[in-house]
Amino acid sequence: MSFWKNLFGGGSGGSAGKSIEPAVVAEEAYKGFTVKSLIMPVGSEYQLAGLIEKEIDGELKSYKFVRADRFSSKEDVVSFALAKGRQIIDEQGEGIYRP
Repeated sequence: MSFWKNLFGGGSGGSAGKSIEPAVVAEEAYKGFTVKSLIMPVGSEYQLAGLIEKEIDGELKSYKFVRADRFSSKEDVVSFALAKGRQIIDEQGEGIYRP
């Protein structure tokens, strides 16, 4: 029976099923915003994710983005996450914080 549990995710070994909080590994200032690259390991790859922050009227606003893109290199995912953050800012500006 343990074969079937392991095959379909019922086993208790490894990091399967554990939620790993993304870690900030790089950040840069861009047009009054702070763009942060987040590391989200998925198996042996990294998923593209980032955080865009800006202080507006004394309140720190945050916008988290996660894309389907995956990379095998940590350096590549950091570079692309910062570039994606800049692109979002160029396209939407402070509009990302509207409800």
